[in-house]
Amino acid sequence: MSALLDPKLMLASLPDALRKLDPRTLWRNPVMLIVEIGAAFATVLAVASSSFFAWAIVGWLWLTVVFANLAEAVAEGRGKAQADTLRRAKTDTVARRLHDWAPGGPLLENAVAATELHRGDVVIVDAGQVVPGDGDVIEGIASVDESAITGESAPVIRESGGDRCAVTGGTTVLSDRVIVRITAEPGASFIDKMIALVEGARRQKTPNEVALNILLAALTIIFVFAVATLQPLAIFSKANNPGVPDTLALNTNGISGIVLVALLVCLIPTTIGALLSAIGIAGMDRLVQRNVLAMSGRAVEAAGDVNTLLLDKTGTITLGNRQATAFVPMPGILDDELADAAHLSSIADETPEGRSIVVLAKDVFHKRERPDGELDGATWVEFTAQTRMSGVDLRTGYQLRKGAAGAVTEWVRAQGGSIPEAAAAIVDGISASGGTPLAVGEVNADGGARLLGVIALEDVVKSGMRERFDQMRRMGIRTVMITGDNPLTAKAIAEQAGVDDFLAEATPEDKLDLIRKEQAGGRLVAMTGDGTNDAPALAQADVGVAMNTGTSAAKEAGNMVDLDSDPTKLIDIVEIGKQLLITRGALTTFSIANDIAKYFAIIPALFVALFPGLDALNIMRLASPQSAILSAVIFNALVIVALIPLALRGVGYRATNASALLSRNLLIYGLGGIIAPFVGIKLIDLLVQLLPGMA
Repeated sequence: MSALLDPKLMLASLPDALRKLDPRTLWRNPVMLIVEIGAAFATVLAVASSSFFAWAIVGWLWLTVVFANLAEAVAEGRGKAQADTLRRAKTDTVARRLHDWAPGGPLLENAVAATELHRGDVVIVDAGQVVPGDGDVIEGIASVDESAITGESAPVIRESGGDRCAVTGGTTVLSDRVIVRITAEPGASFIDKMIALVEGARRQKTPNEVALNILLAALTIIFVFAVATLQPLAIFSKANNPGVPDTLALNTNGISGIVLVALLVCLIPTTIGALLSAIGIAGMDRLVQRNVLAMSGRAVEAAGDVNTLLLDKTGTITLGNRQATAFVPMPGILDDELADAAHLSSIADETPEGRSIVVLAKDVFHKRERPDGELDGATWVEFTAQTRMSGVDLRTGYQLRKGAAGAVTEWVRAQGGSIPEAAAAIVDGISASGGTPLAVGEVNADGGARLLGVIALEDVVKSGMRERFDQMRRMGIRTVMITGDNPLTAKAIAEQAGVDDFLAEATPEDKLDLIRKEQAGGRLVAMTGDGTNDAPALAQADVGVAMNTGTSAAKEAGNMVDLDSDPTKLIDIVEIGKQLLITRGALTTFSIANDIAKYFAIIPALFVALFPGLDALNIMRLASPQSAILSAVIFNALVIVALIPLALRGVGYRATNASALLSRNLLIYGLGGIIAPFVGIKLIDLLVQLLPGMA
């Protein structure tokens, strides 16, 4: 807490807090705008009265507004350090723009400023040069230093033709050469968006925040009318009761007008009104600290209301480095024959699984170099989410396919081959043990098709995942694992990890259909993705977290970007969203309870002279009406400062159901909100009595 109340940070934020006194800025916070109007009105009355009591009230009324602005300024100030770092990354770069670029064609370039680049322009970037703008690598492969964006010093690989093709302006190419197609207009780059978001310039109020502001404004208006009704009562009381203190008399040097303003400020929900904006900014800042960029406050809030989490198996639930552990041939097929086919089908496969197949064939079966001329004129078939297999076609007519068991067996049948009865048992056995079976099929030069065997891949569930999913379940969140594996493998991994459900052999269309089905049932859905084929599902999800290593299409479709590209962070994002909602609810409860307590603390002290029977309710035994109102105004201002650290840090979150959270908040913040004013106002009253004219 001491770090959040750092005097240096407070002092640095004070100029911004004073600038926010401009009504054109403050109108977005109707509660504090009423306080400022009241403070201005009280200042005019204080000039006429020229009493210590009047000026003390006026001073603390203005401090109330300043403290409210300070809460927002401190919240914004915490993001300015990162914004400054990003600005330094946004250098004035000279871009090498290419004219009429075509694959394999000549490279005709001219130098232009990076600010002159537009969407669709093609640039070339060599080792040691800065990427001039956001884009996708369309030719080449290079290692890139993204530390200016992610803070991670280790370089990353960016290459064309995959899900790791996106590059960000301001990053540095460390090796080789890449050709990049620009995907962002000037001023709309990733860094520009980050700077604006972390500084709060584009932070839009969420629907819940708008609704709460409307409620607070309505309560404020009600109290304005309620306090205004005291004016005739005060005039009547002075006319008919000469002994009534001047602080209640509207016709006595304007002091009673100041008292009514002070009473209004104490009774309206100033505490939550002052901290509401800071709570929202701090929620986004907590995400930024975890290297997650939220495109809007709505996304953070939606994360707190999520009912369903869609999680990719590989890299999220499991370690993601599936390794080939065994070759299981079909009856009549030799081990060496299957190993040779698996090796050939994986030579051009750059995935970790493909590399592990090559390594297994090399280490166990000594498969190293291919025969001379075998690969001349070969056509490599890339893996796609639709076909779920890859392979190679040789010029001799020999065809080889490796991939999901169902896809390969269908391919073999389509080529006129038959599937041995043992195939299903082998595939099911590997799947039931939690492994992933990859089938290998061939069509020889004579046109004969057959299934050669199955490659067993094994992956490991990350430690602690079951506990994390148990937490999600206690929070009322349903977890669904998405995988391209067959149902048996998916079921085994799902049981090990402890997820609630799974979607096996998932295609991009399947993901989109699942999200729509969940949403049709009234549930909010969150998911992660990094590829262009994930973009439709990311756009459909209520919380779509795109990986920074992914494609530009994925990052544009999602409403959050994870700079660390860690799919498991989705769970942390949900917890931060829930903490935001809980913090807002807890401080709203505290503020309303505060107002109720102040009402019962102040009203009896003010009107005891008019209604002697109220003395029985004056349990705090405040010294005088003047002391009561001044003590309440001081407490009202100081409690805002005291709660700034809680608003910025957030209320402690624990995984439990909604009813338990509600009971806990009512007990701690509801009861605390009632007790705090009685204790605080009484202590301040004891000090105020020592001031001149306040006894």
